[in-house]
Amino acid sequence: MRPGGALPLIVMLPGDGIGPEITAAARELLDAVGDFDFDERPIGGASIDAHGSALTDEVLEACRRADAVLLAAVGGPKWDAAVAADPTAPRPEQGLLGLRKGLGLFANLRPVRPSPALLDASPLKRDRIEGTDLLVVRELTGGIYFGESGREGDTAHDDCAYSVPEIERIARVAFRSARAKVTSVDKANVLETSRLWRETVTRVHVEEFADVPLDHLLVDNAAMQLVSRPADFDVIVTENLFGDILSDEAAMLTGSLGMLPSASIGDTGGGLYEPVHGSAPDIAGTGRANPLAMFGSVALMLRHGLGMADAAAGVESAVDRALEGGLLTPDLGGEAGTEEATRAVLANL
Repeated sequence: MRPGGALPLIVMLPGDGIGPEITAAARELLDAVGDFDFDERPIGGASIDAHGSALTDEVLEACRRADAVLLAAVGGPKWDAAVAADPTAPRPEQGLLGLRKGLGLFANLRPVRPSPALLDASPLKRDRIEGTDLLVVRELTGGIYFGESGREGDTAHDDCAYSVPEIERIARVAFRSARAKVTSVDKANVLETSRLWRETVTRVHVEEFADVPLDHLLVDNAAMQLVSRPADFDVIVTENLFGDILSDEAAMLTGSLGMLPSASIGDTGGGLYEPVHGSAPDIAGTGRANPLAMFGSVALMLRHGLGMADAAAGVESAVDRALEGGLLTPDLGGEAGTEEATRAVLANL
C-alpha cells in the first residue's frame, strides 16, 4: 500500500502489435491477485501516431510517479517503413530506450528456467536443459547502444564506451543475485572496453564479494556453452550488446521467446517489467498471442517492484500447473490462444 492507504499504482504501456492483447490478459491476472490502481499510457508506435514521439514527457513523468511499470511491446512494419522513407522519423524503440534512461534502469534481469512440462518443446535435447535455472544480468544504459553514432559518406560508426562506475554497479547486482557463482562475459582478447570490464568486475569481486565464485568467459565461448551446458550457469553478467544477444539465445532453452519475462531495475523506483518477445505484428488481433511471458513479467513486478513475493510465487506456480495440465500455445506447438491460456492460468491461481 502507498502512504495513506492508497493502492499500488501500476503504469500499463500496451504499445504495439500484440501488446494491447497481452496487456489486457495481464490486467485480468492482476485483478485476480490483488487490488491495484492502473494508469494506461501510449508508448512506441502508438505514441508516435498520437503525439509524434515514441515517449512523451507526460508518460515518462507518469512512470516516475508509479510504483512499477508494465510494458508489453513496441514496433512494427508501419513505423519501419516510415523510417526507411525518412531516416529522421521517430522509431518506436526510442520510447523503450528513453524509458530506460529516464528512469535510471541500468540492470536488466532475465531469468531462464524451463518449465518441466516444456522440456521437449526446446530445440535442445532434454538432457541438455534439465536443471537449468539461470539469470542473465545485462547492463542496460551504456555500451554501443548509447554511444555516439553516425554516417559520413560510405562509412558508419557506433561507438562503445563504459566507465568504471557503470561496470561496478552492474557487477554488484550480479553478485547480490548469485546463489552459486557469477560468470562475467566479455571480449577482453579484442576490445578495450571488455578489458576494463574484466578488470573492474574482478576488483569488485575481490574487494566486496570474495565469497561468491567468479569466472570469466569470452562472449563467443559463452554463446556455445549456453547451449551445450546451460545447467552449469547461475548468474551471467555482461554488457549491453552481448546481453541482448545472449538473453535471446537463452530464451530458446524454454522453447519460445514467448515464455521469457524480464525486469529492468535501477537504484530507486519500482522498475520496468516486460516480456522479451517483440510486438509480433503478424499475429496481432488474431487472438493467438502467448501471454505467458507477460505473466512471468507480472510475477517479477510483484516480487521486485511491489514486494509481494508470495503473490509472485503464486503466479509462477499457476503458470507451471497450467503447462503441466497440457496448455500449449501456437508458438509451443499447440492451439491455445490468448484467452484460453489466460483462463488456464487463472484457474490454477
